[in-house]
Amino acid sequence: MEQDLRRRFFVVLVLTFPVLALSPTIQSWAGYRLPSLPAASLILAALASIITLYGGLPFFHGAGTALRARTADMDVLVSLAILSGYLYSLGATFLFAASDFYWEISTLVLFLLFGHWMEMRSVRGASGALQELVKLIPPTANRVRPDGPIEEVATARLVVGDVVLVRPGEKVPIDGVVLEGESSANEALVTGEASPVPKREGDEVLGGTLNGDGVLRVRVTKTGGETALAQIMNLVRQAQETKPRVQRLADRAATALTLIAVGLGIATFLYWFGFAKADSLFALTLMITVFVIACPHALGLAIPTVTVLATTMGAQRGLLIRNAEGLEIAKDVHTVVFDKTGTLTRGEFGVSDVIALGGWSETDLLRIAAAVERNSEHVIAKAIVARSESQSLGRPDVFDFAAIPGKGARAKVERHAVALGNQALLTDVGVEPPEEAERLASQGKSIVHIVVDGQVAGIIALADLIRDESREAIADLKTMGIRVAMLTGDNRATAAYAAGQLGIETVFAEVLPGDKAATIERLQKEGQRVAMVGDGVNDAPALVQADVGIAIGAGTDVAMESADIVLVRNDPRDVVRLIRLSRLTSTKMRQNLVWATGYNAVALPLAAGVGVPAGVVLRPEWGALFMAASSIIVVANALLMKRQDI
Repeated sequence: MEQDLRRRFFVVLVLTFPVLALSPTIQSWAGYRLPSLPAASLILAALASIITLYGGLPFFHGAGTALRARTADMDVLVSLAILSGYLYSLGATFLFAASDFYWEISTLVLFLLFGHWMEMRSVRGASGALQELVKLIPPTANRVRPDGPIEEVATARLVVGDVVLVRPGEKVPIDGVVLEGESSANEALVTGEASPVPKREGDEVLGGTLNGDGVLRVRVTKTGGETALAQIMNLVRQAQETKPRVQRLADRAATALTLIAVGLGIATFLYWFGFAKADSLFALTLMITVFVIACPHALGLAIPTVTVLATTMGAQRGLLIRNAEGLEIAKDVHTVVFDKTGTLTRGEFGVSDVIALGGWSETDLLRIAAAVERNSEHVIAKAIVARSESQSLGRPDVFDFAAIPGKGARAKVERHAVALGNQALLTDVGVEPPEEAERLASQGKSIVHIVVDGQVAGIIALADLIRDESREAIADLKTMGIRVAMLTGDNRATAAYAAGQLGIETVFAEVLPGDKAATIERLQKEGQRVAMVGDGVNDAPALVQADVGIAIGAGTDVAMESADIVLVRNDPRDVVRLIRLSRLTSTKMRQNLVWATGYNAVALPLAAGVGVPAGVVLRPEWGALFMAASSIIVVANALLMKRQDI
């Protein structure tokens, strides 16, 4: 469309020069006189006909589409302006004695084409971020043939099961799993994750991400529309096709403005020609100017341009907006309800406390406990081993390991008899639990007692660890004036402890999965506008019930039907970024609407001739420029969103 407008503009530009040169009005203004041509009026009519029919065709086509749909839009107004001036001029040439309107109509069409061409360029700049996502996928890939050689093939030819080689600094061509090699990947443009993500055998890689300094062999697992990037682009397109409520209001206002402009234009002509006794050409000029300047294009662009930018900005930051209305509502939420497990916490056991007794150090206690637990597959055992390995505490030799079903395990470590497990194990050994154990247990933590040579050497407490990002997110939400609540199936003691660590005052504990939606509904009945943040699977009914459903930690599974917004990363701070984006979007929409409506409020009276007594007359061609300028200003204002940090 943009190229078509550009081509038509330059054709009309070439044809407009002779129209201007032959026009008696222009000759008088410019102070020159061409030799009289017998067929000058016919030449002008022919040139103006080509300009009108060829240059005006995009507008006539749009007007026909609108009228068939029984509506009226800017193309209807533009077509009325062009055709009324053109037909009047033909009448003046062939039917009655009057001055023609050819040069005005020619320049009007020229400026309309120029304005819409510039507008299309501006809109392309606004939606260009989505095209940048398309460019992430390299056109070719290095496929490893079954017999060993490497061949370069088009990425589109890859199929599930193919093996590709990704060299350092190359883009991963398609989604897959690492078969061999170790590297890191920059996933910022796909997931919004700024830090390089380590990749080794068995890890998933995403098409379009940038490989680090290692060589990877990757088995293709997804192709075409199934890849994460394709799903992200599909979600962005869907969001851009949905209309927020304010857009529907703007559309109705644009239709109303079109009808008002038609009525005002006709009334303007009747007033100046019938009441003010102006000549028909002057009255027609004002009517056409009203038609042109009242085109509601700026009003029509005010919201969609911002929506396009907001959705693409969100996608670049891992905030995938499935429904534009969800983004619109997010700015007005009173309460954000977080599911606890896996959202505010890591969703996995980790060591929270190591308390050493009887002269043992924390590192020695953790080291011997991990030595025993290495022989176990239990989730608690794995957490203790992981903590020890993260501190590089070494691997002492273990002898005579024996599991004690339902209680723990025992073994010999560095000549010490070590037993560890729950309180039942202490009873068997014949020792009392330390006081610290009761305090930690009251916080909902799992306690592992460690007995060395018949004496209590200490305890290790484990819990679903709270994310550091959660504290920052909750503090930011409170600063923004938003109430934060936590929803969990945990018992009240565990929930209260976690809430205290996070600074959350409102806690809903011991809530069954099926009752989460009812909890959200109760808040809504209190007059709260609620956003629910969960994993999108167990929390699906609650996400649907909420005013804004936010699925967090989706990773590459972005097609979550229950959520309005999908957050790729498992970072609660993205909820804050989402609300900031929503508020920025709302601000830009309001600014654009104020400009678009304010422009019409000032320009329409001038176009109708209010300024005539003071010598101010707006001509149609200037009206076309003002109309185009108003649309470009709206788009440019939306583009300023790119400079905002959310």
